[in-house]
Amino acid sequence: MSDYFFTESHECFKLEDGVAVVSITEYAVEQLGEITYVQLPGVNQSLSQGDSFGEIESVKTVSELYAPVAGSVSEVNADLESSPETVNDDPLGKGWLIKLKVDGEPDTSKLMDRAAYNSYLESLR
Repeated sequence: MSDYFFTESHECFKLEDGVAVVSITEYAVEQLGEITYVQLPGVNQSLSQGDSFGEIESVKTVSELYAPVAGSVSEVNADLESSPETVNDDPLGKGWLIKLKVDGEPDTSKLMDRAAYNSYLESLR
């Protein structure tokens, strides 16, 4: 899991051959509860770091989703349309949200690695 980068709003991504696979964190899933709907952007949509790219709804709330890194949407997880609960079951695996084609090296200066994110979570408790 050390290959992930995290945001304070609990999105994260890992790089796979120049593509950022974007998910929400396990902590976000715990806070949201049972996820009932995921709204994702269209393919080829260009996103800047911090841009809202959709919403995730649960029995508790509706939350905006923010791009942890800049890029162009190369794929969305279409399975979430019929099975949004996949995010609850496996947020960093089968419950990924979007894939962003990143130009060059992504800007990770405002992001946290796993250790820093864990420290951040401790500060929230």
